[in-house]
Amino acid sequence: MRDGDDAIAAFLSSMAAERGAAQNTLDAYRRDLSDYESSLKAYSLTPTSAARNDIEGYMAGLAAQGLAATTRARRLSAIKQLHAFLYAEGWRDTDPAAPVRGPSRPRRLPKTLSTEDVSRLIEIAHEGEGLAVSRRACLLEVLYATGLRVTELVSLPVAQMRRNPQMIRVKGKGEKERLAPLSDRARDAINAYLPLRDASKDKASTFMFPSRGKLGHLTRERFYQMIRELALKAGLDPSGISPHAMRHAFATHMLANGADLRVIQTLLGHADISTTEIYTHVMDDSLRELVLENHPLAVAAKRK
Repeated sequence: MRDGDDAIAAFLSSMAAERGAAQNTLDAYRRDLSDYESSLKAYSLTPTSAARNDIEGYMAGLAAQGLAATTRARRLSAIKQLHAFLYAEGWRDTDPAAPVRGPSRPRRLPKTLSTEDVSRLIEIAHEGEGLAVSRRACLLEVLYATGLRVTELVSLPVAQMRRNPQMIRVKGKGEKERLAPLSDRARDAINAYLPLRDASKDKASTFMFPSRGKLGHLTRERFYQMIRELALKAGLDPSGISPHAMRHAFATHMLANGADLRVIQTLLGHADISTTEIYTHVMDDSLRELVLENHPLAVAAKRK
Protein backbone atom coordinates (compact mmCIF):
# COMPACT_ATOMS: atom_id res chain seq x y z
CA MET A 1 0.00 0.00 0.00
CA ARG A 2 1.39 3.40 -0.94
CA ASP A 3 2.02 6.24 1.49
CA GLY A 4 -1.08 8.34 2.05
CA ASP A 5 0.67 11.69 2.60
CA ASP A 6 0.36 12.63 -1.06
CA ALA A 7 -3.03 11.04 -1.70
CA ILE A 8 -5.01 14.28 -1.69
CA ALA A 9 -2.45 16.07 -3.85
CA ALA A 10 -2.60 13.26 -6.40
CA PHE A 11 -6.40 13.33 -6.39
CA LEU A 12 -6.53 17.10 -6.94
CA SER A 13 -3.95 16.86 -9.74
CA SER A 14 -6.13 14.24 -11.40
CA MET A 15 -9.18 16.46 -11.12
CA ALA A 16 -7.33 19.35 -12.70
CA ALA A 17 -5.81 17.29 -15.52
CA GLU A 18 -8.63 14.86 -16.39
CA ARG A 19 -11.77 16.76 -15.43
CA GLY A 20 -10.53 20.28 -16.07
CA ALA A 21 -11.72 21.39 -12.61
CA ALA A 22 -11.58 25.14 -12.03
CA GLN A 23 -9.29 26.57 -9.37
CA ASN A 24 -12.22 27.52 -7.14
CA THR A 25 -13.45 23.94 -7.29
CA LEU A 26 -10.01 22.56 -6.46
CA ASP A 27 -9.69 24.97 -3.53
CA ALA A 28 -13.06 23.87 -2.15
CA TYR A 29 -12.09 20.19 -2.39
CA ARG A 30 -8.73 20.93 -0.79
CA ARG A 31 -10.36 22.62 2.21
CA ASP A 32 -12.83 19.79 2.77
CA LEU A 33 -10.26 17.03 2.35
CA SER A 34 -7.67 18.81 4.50
CA ASP A 35 -10.16 18.81 7.36
CA TYR A 36 -10.78 15.10 6.79
CA GLU A 37 -7.05 14.39 6.70
CA SER A 38 -6.42 16.38 9.91
CA SER A 39 -9.12 14.39 11.69
CA LEU A 40 -7.52 11.12 10.58
CA LYS A 41 -4.08 12.22 11.76
CA ALA A 42 -5.40 12.57 15.30
CA TYR A 43 -5.79 8.77 15.24
CA SER A 44 -2.53 8.11 13.36
CA LEU A 45 -4.47 7.38 10.17
CA THR A 46 -4.29 8.57 6.56
CA PRO A 47 -6.67 8.33 3.59
CA THR A 48 -4.84 5.16 2.55
CA SER A 49 -5.38 3.44 5.89
CA ALA A 50 -8.78 4.72 7.05
CA ALA A 51 -11.59 2.20 7.35
CA ARG A 52 -15.32 2.61 6.91
CA ASN A 53 -15.93 3.14 10.63
CA ASP A 54 -13.27 5.90 10.65
CA ILE A 55 -15.13 7.75 7.91
CA GLU A 56 -18.46 7.27 9.66
CA GLY A 57 -16.90 8.51 12.89
CA TYR A 58 -15.67 11.62 11.11
CA MET A 59 -19.14 12.27 9.70
CA ALA A 60 -20.71 11.78 13.14
CA GLY A 61 -18.26 14.32 14.52
CA LEU A 62 -19.34 16.86 11.93
CA ALA A 63 -22.95 16.36 12.95
CA ALA A 64 -22.02 16.80 16.63
CA GLN A 65 -20.37 20.11 15.74
CA GLY A 66 -23.70 21.27 14.36
CA LEU A 67 -22.66 21.50 10.71
CA ALA A 68 -25.59 21.76 8.31
CA ALA A 69 -26.70 18.66 6.43
CA THR A 70 -25.73 20.30 3.15
CA THR A 71 -22.19 20.95 4.39
CA ARG A 72 -21.84 17.39 5.67
CA ALA A 73 -23.15 16.02 2.39
CA ARG A 74 -20.59 18.08 0.47
CA ARG A 75 -17.76 16.84 2.70
CA LEU A 76 -18.81 13.22 2.23
CA SER A 77 -19.03 13.71 -1.53
CA ALA A 78 -15.41 14.90 -1.58
CA ILE A 79 -14.33 11.97 0.61
CA LYS A 80 -16.14 9.47 -1.59
CA GLN A 81 -14.52 10.87 -4.72
CA LEU A 82 -11.09 10.77 -3.07
CA HIS A 83 -11.44 7.14 -2.03
CA ALA A 84 -12.88 6.11 -5.40
CA PHE A 85 -9.78 7.63 -7.00
CA LEU A 86 -7.41 5.88 -4.59
CA TYR A 87 -9.08 2.54 -5.26
CA ALA A 88 -9.11 3.01 -9.04
CA GLU A 89 -5.45 4.06 -9.10
CA GLY A 90 -4.27 1.18 -6.93
CA TRP A 91 -3.41 3.21 -3.85
CA ARG A 92 -5.81 0.96 -1.95
CA ASP A 93 -7.32 -2.46 -2.56
CA THR A 94 -10.73 -1.44 -1.16
CA ASP A 95 -12.98 1.60 -1.17
CA PRO A 96 -14.12 2.11 2.44
CA ALA A 97 -16.21 5.19 1.61
CA ALA A 98 -18.47 3.47 -0.94
CA PRO A 99 -20.99 2.07 1.60
CA VAL A 100 -21.07 5.18 3.80
CA ARG A 101 -24.45 6.89 3.63
CA GLY A 102 -24.79 10.64 3.66
CA PRO A 103 -26.99 12.75 5.91
CA SER A 104 -30.64 12.90 4.99
CA ARG A 105 -31.55 16.28 3.64
CA PRO A 106 -34.78 17.93 4.70
CA ARG A 107 -37.42 17.42 2.04
CA ARG A 108 -38.49 20.69 0.49
CA LEU A 109 -42.20 21.24 0.52
CA PRO A 110 -43.67 22.41 -2.76
CA LYS A 111 -44.76 26.00 -3.10
CA THR A 112 -48.50 26.24 -3.31
CA LEU A 113 -51.20 28.89 -3.50
CA SER A 114 -54.29 29.60 -1.43
CA THR A 115 -57.72 29.18 -2.97
CA GLU A 116 -58.06 32.97 -2.80
CA ASP A 117 -54.84 33.47 -4.77
CA VAL A 118 -55.92 30.98 -7.44
CA SER A 119 -59.38 32.55 -7.69
CA ARG A 120 -57.83 35.99 -8.09
CA LEU A 121 -55.46 34.78 -10.83
CA ILE A 122 -58.26 33.13 -12.78
CA GLU A 123 -60.46 36.20 -12.33
CA ILE A 124 -57.75 38.43 -13.80
CA ALA A 125 -57.18 35.93 -16.64
CA HIS A 126 -60.80 36.35 -17.73
CA GLU A 127 -60.64 40.15 -17.84
CA GLY A 128 -60.86 41.52 -21.35
CA GLU A 129 -61.88 40.16 -24.73
CA GLY A 130 -60.33 38.50 -27.73
CA LEU A 131 -58.27 35.42 -28.57
CA ALA A 132 -55.34 36.11 -26.21
CA VAL A 133 -57.62 36.65 -23.21
CA SER A 134 -59.73 33.58 -24.01
CA ARG A 135 -56.61 31.48 -24.43
CA ARG A 136 -55.04 32.46 -21.11
CA ALA A 137 -58.35 31.95 -19.29
CA CYS A 138 -58.67 28.49 -20.85
CA LEU A 139 -55.11 27.61 -19.87
CA LEU A 140 -55.61 28.52 -16.22
CA GLU A 141 -59.04 26.92 -15.93
CA VAL A 142 -57.79 23.63 -17.40
CA LEU A 143 -54.60 23.71 -15.34
CA TYR A 144 -56.43 24.22 -12.04
CA ALA A 145 -59.12 21.69 -12.97
CA THR A 146 -56.67 18.91 -13.85
CA GLY A 147 -53.30 19.58 -12.16
CA LEU A 148 -51.49 18.82 -15.43
CA ARG A 149 -47.76 19.30 -15.76
CA VAL A 150 -47.07 22.43 -17.77
CA THR A 151 -45.67 20.47 -20.74
CA GLU A 152 -48.74 18.24 -20.74
CA LEU A 153 -50.97 21.30 -20.77
CA VAL A 154 -49.35 23.39 -23.49
CA SER A 155 -49.00 20.39 -25.83
CA LEU A 156 -52.62 19.17 -25.59
CA PRO A 157 -54.00 18.08 -28.98
CA VAL A 158 -57.03 20.07 -30.10
CA ALA A 159 -58.89 17.01 -31.43
CA GLN A 160 -59.74 15.61 -28.02
CA MET A 161 -60.85 18.99 -26.67
CA ARG A 162 -63.78 19.22 -29.07
CA ARG A 163 -67.33 17.93 -28.48
CA ASN A 164 -67.40 19.20 -24.89
CA PRO A 165 -65.50 16.25 -23.33
CA GLN A 166 -66.01 15.22 -19.71
CA MET A 167 -62.45 13.86 -19.55
CA ILE A 168 -59.26 14.22 -21.58
CA ARG A 169 -56.50 11.70 -22.20
CA VAL A 170 -53.07 12.95 -21.13
CA LYS A 171 -49.71 11.52 -22.12
CA GLY A 172 -47.32 12.04 -19.22
CA LYS A 173 -43.82 11.02 -18.20
CA GLY A 174 -42.57 7.79 -19.72
CA GLU A 175 -45.31 8.02 -22.37
CA LYS A 176 -47.80 6.81 -19.76
CA GLU A 177 -51.38 7.82 -20.40
CA ARG A 178 -54.01 8.79 -17.85
CA LEU A 179 -57.45 10.37 -17.85
CA ALA A 180 -58.05 13.83 -16.41
CA PRO A 181 -61.61 14.98 -15.61
CA LEU A 182 -62.64 18.48 -16.64
CA SER A 183 -64.68 20.75 -14.40
CA ASP A 184 -67.69 22.64 -15.75
CA ARG A 185 -65.70 25.86 -15.58
CA ALA A 186 -62.85 24.33 -17.59
CA ARG A 187 -65.26 23.03 -20.22
CA ASP A 188 -66.93 26.43 -20.47
CA ALA A 189 -63.53 28.05 -20.98
CA ILE A 190 -62.63 25.49 -23.66
CA ASN A 191 -65.92 26.03 -25.50
CA ALA A 192 -65.44 29.81 -25.37
CA TYR A 193 -61.86 29.60 -26.66
CA LEU A 194 -62.27 27.07 -29.49
CA PRO A 195 -64.32 29.28 -31.88
CA LEU A 196 -61.76 32.08 -31.53
CA ARG A 197 -58.88 29.66 -32.01
CA ASP A 198 -60.52 28.12 -35.08
CA ALA A 199 -61.00 31.55 -36.62
CA SER A 200 -57.30 32.42 -36.22
CA LYS A 201 -54.42 31.93 -38.64
CA ASP A 202 -53.31 28.88 -36.66
CA LYS A 203 -56.59 26.98 -37.02
CA ALA A 204 -54.91 24.14 -38.95
CA SER A 205 -52.58 23.34 -36.05
CA THR A 206 -53.06 20.01 -34.27
CA PHE A 207 -52.41 21.68 -30.90
CA MET A 208 -55.01 23.25 -28.63
CA PHE A 209 -52.67 26.19 -27.94
CA PRO A 210 -50.78 26.68 -31.23
CA SER A 211 -47.74 28.83 -31.74
CA ARG A 212 -45.56 29.81 -34.70
CA GLY A 213 -42.46 28.58 -32.88
CA LYS A 214 -40.43 25.44 -33.53
CA LEU A 215 -42.53 23.28 -31.20
CA GLY A 216 -45.75 24.31 -32.85
CA HIS A 217 -47.44 25.00 -29.52
CA LEU A 218 -47.19 27.49 -26.68
CA THR A 219 -43.89 27.08 -24.84
CA ARG A 220 -43.41 26.40 -21.16
CA GLU A 221 -41.43 29.61 -20.86
CA ARG A 222 -44.15 31.78 -22.41
CA PHE A 223 -46.82 30.28 -20.18
CA TYR A 224 -44.62 30.84 -17.13
CA GLN A 225 -44.20 34.47 -18.20
CA MET A 226 -47.96 34.75 -18.74
CA ILE A 227 -48.72 33.60 -15.18
CA ARG A 228 -46.20 36.02 -13.70
CA GLU A 229 -47.80 38.87 -15.63
CA LEU A 230 -51.20 37.84 -14.28
CA ALA A 231 -49.78 37.70 -10.74
CA LEU A 232 -48.58 41.30 -11.01
CA LYS A 233 -51.98 42.42 -12.27
CA ALA A 234 -53.63 40.53 -9.41
CA GLY A 235 -51.40 42.22 -6.83
CA LEU A 236 -49.69 38.94 -5.91
CA ASP A 237 -45.97 38.26 -5.44
CA PRO A 238 -44.91 36.74 -8.80
CA SER A 239 -41.85 35.04 -7.27
CA GLY A 240 -44.04 32.37 -5.67
CA ILE A 241 -46.41 31.87 -8.59
CA SER A 242 -45.75 29.51 -11.49
CA PRO A 243 -47.54 26.79 -13.48
CA HIS A 244 -46.02 24.24 -11.09
CA ALA A 245 -47.34 26.13 -8.07
CA MET A 246 -50.79 25.92 -9.67
CA ARG A 247 -50.36 22.16 -10.02
CA HIS A 248 -49.44 21.96 -6.33
CA ALA A 249 -52.46 24.11 -5.49
CA PHE A 250 -54.71 21.65 -7.32
CA ALA A 251 -53.33 18.76 -5.24
CA THR A 252 -53.40 20.49 -1.85
CA HIS A 253 -56.87 21.92 -2.37
CA MET A 254 -58.19 18.52 -3.46
CA LEU A 255 -56.65 16.94 -0.36
CA ALA A 256 -58.06 19.67 1.89
CA ASN A 257 -61.53 18.94 0.52
CA GLY A 258 -61.38 15.24 1.27
CA ALA A 259 -59.93 13.66 -1.87
CA ASP A 260 -58.20 10.31 -1.39
CA LEU A 261 -54.42 10.37 -1.73
CA ARG A 262 -54.51 7.51 -4.25
CA VAL A 263 -56.94 9.46 -6.41
CA ILE A 264 -54.65 12.49 -6.34
CA GLN A 265 -51.71 10.24 -7.26
CA THR A 266 -53.61 9.04 -10.33
CA LEU A 267 -54.69 12.52 -11.35
CA LEU A 268 -51.17 13.92 -11.05
CA GLY A 269 -49.59 10.98 -12.86
CA HIS A 270 -47.20 10.11 -10.04
CA ALA A 271 -45.59 6.69 -10.41
CA ASP A 272 -44.93 6.40 -6.66
CA ILE A 273 -47.38 7.27 -3.89
CA SER A 274 -44.48 8.65 -1.81
CA THR A 275 -44.24 11.55 -4.26
CA THR A 276 -47.87 12.39 -3.65
CA GLU A 277 -47.54 12.02 0.12
CA ILE A 278 -45.59 15.27 0.34
CA TYR A 279 -48.91 17.09 0.02
CA THR A 280 -49.94 15.67 3.38
CA HIS A 281 -46.95 17.55 4.85
CA VAL A 282 -48.10 20.73 3.14
CA MET A 283 -51.50 20.20 4.74
CA ASP A 284 -49.89 19.57 8.14
CA ASP A 285 -48.10 22.92 7.92
CA SER A 286 -51.28 24.69 6.80
CA LEU A 287 -53.30 23.19 9.65
CA ARG A 288 -50.60 24.07 12.17
CA GLU A 289 -50.54 27.68 10.96
CA LEU A 290 -54.33 27.80 11.06
CA VAL A 291 -54.36 26.72 14.71
CA LEU A 292 -51.59 29.11 15.72
CA GLU A 293 -53.32 32.02 14.00
CA ASN A 294 -56.87 31.32 15.17
CA HIS A 295 -56.86 29.32 18.40
CA PRO A 296 -58.18 31.60 21.19
CA LEU A 297 -55.30 30.78 23.54
CA ALA A 298 -52.72 31.42 20.81
CA VAL A 299 -54.38 34.73 19.96
CA ALA A 300 -54.48 35.72 23.64
CA ALA A 301 -50.79 34.92 24.02
CA LYS A 302 -49.93 37.19 21.09
CA ARG A 303 -51.77 40.09 22.72
CA LYS A 304 -49.68 39.93 25.90
